[in-house]
Amino acid sequence: MSYMFLHGGWEHILGNMVYLWVFGDDIEDALGPLRFIAFYLLTGIGAGLFFAWLNRRSTMPLVGASGAISGILAAYLLLRPCAKVSVFVLRMVVRVRAYWVIGGWVLLQLYQIANQADDGVAYVAHGGGLIAGALLFLIMKPANVRLFECVEQQGEEGTGPREADLPGSPSDARSQSYALSPS
Repeated sequence: MSYMFLHGGWEHILGNMVYLWVFGDDIEDALGPLRFIAFYLLTGIGAGLFFAWLNRRSTMPLVGASGAISGILAAYLLLRPCAKVSVFVLRMVVRVRAYWVIGGWVLLQLYQIANQADDGVAYVAHGGGLIAGALLFLIMKPANVRLFECVEQQGEEGTGPREADLPGSPSDARSQSYALSPS
């Protein structure tokens, strides 16, 4: 489990922390702080076990929190797939739905796995984290947390109520204003 707290450099840890910052707060709000910590650690362990199972002969060390971050992405996709996230595309900031951002990232991971990329990134651990995160979120989420919330926000594409004003919705929509840069 210590591999989750080691990283290959500042860029590696910074990239993981940006994803944690953008997507993790909503998952923590849904699960509560103690359950979130357990979810994060268990997802990271699941990612590591999946990596070790598929790479039994590997001598490469596994480092980084990317597997646990992948689990958070899976949980976010289950919780708020329609939330808008700001991303950099060709030096412009564009707001897109989370399912496009996360879905594109998942497709990139699958592409790298299929092509057996040899760049030192544990794409298989990302896949294991996605699987572990989806399963664990379904098991660990409180009964009052609804999945696949796709409520339009006031000022965006519609005139409906703001999501934060609806009963049972998270009290804020912090994650919608942060930016991600694809890596």
